[in-house]
Amino acid sequence: MCGRFALTATPDAVQSMLGVMELDPFPPRYNIAPTQPILMALSGPSRAPGSNLPSRSALLVRWGLIPSWAKNPADLPLLFNARSETAAQKASFKTAMRHRRALVPASGFYEWRRVGNKRAEPYWIRPRHGGVIAFAGLMESWSEPGGTEMDTGAILTTEANARLKGIHHRMPVVIEPQDFERWLDCLNQEPRHVADLLKPAEPDFFEAIPVSDKVNKVANAGPELQDRAERPADAITAEKKSSDKDDQLTLF
Repeated sequence: MCGRFALTATPDAVQSMLGVMELDPFPPRYNIAPTQPILMALSGPSRAPGSNLPSRSALLVRWGLIPSWAKNPADLPLLFNARSETAAQKASFKTAMRHRRALVPASGFYEWRRVGNKRAEPYWIRPRHGGVIAFAGLMESWSEPGGTEMDTGAILTTEANARLKGIHHRMPVVIEPQDFERWLDCLNQEPRHVADLLKPAEPDFFEAIPVSDKVNKVANAGPELQDRAERPADAITAEKKSSDKDDQLTLF
């Protein structure tokens, strides 16, 4: 799953990566949580004549998709993630999957590894090459009874790759830059045409860094959340065994 992530890149870096019009300034965000606003990029109007740049629009949405048919969001669970394997069939996501696929810029995400029955250890999971990446997202607009419209969204997830499954069995789908155009093209590309993009990142794409449990509290939002934390010896041993096993599996 993906319940927290960060976007610490500059607006210029995000703009360049997404291929969108100039973005308004925004500060680095180290602990983005569901119900908070997140940035999404969608396919925009047709590109200007003679332009080689893709036409994409950026907007802020509430992280937690509300289907357009929902009468009362309080009656629904908080839909901040969508399983990529079933999104095209699920009533809550199938319309967005067909008409409003999006990109969610991120610097990485947080995940928790369950240790025993009580303790969960947080990790900051970031791309090894650094920089900003794009998660696969879905956007949906919902109209309140009073007529006010709210844009909402979810992040698509898939099974974890061999490197990360020792922490959690799910991970966000990462869309590579060369696939942006196809993923966002909802006019010509049906969900079945882009299903091949909904796969785990390569095992060496991310690195996982143990961090303190300060990230558990949404109110904590500083860069210290991503500092490496010491961990008990038993946890280190457990992680090494899991990693060794995963490495062996990747040979076959």
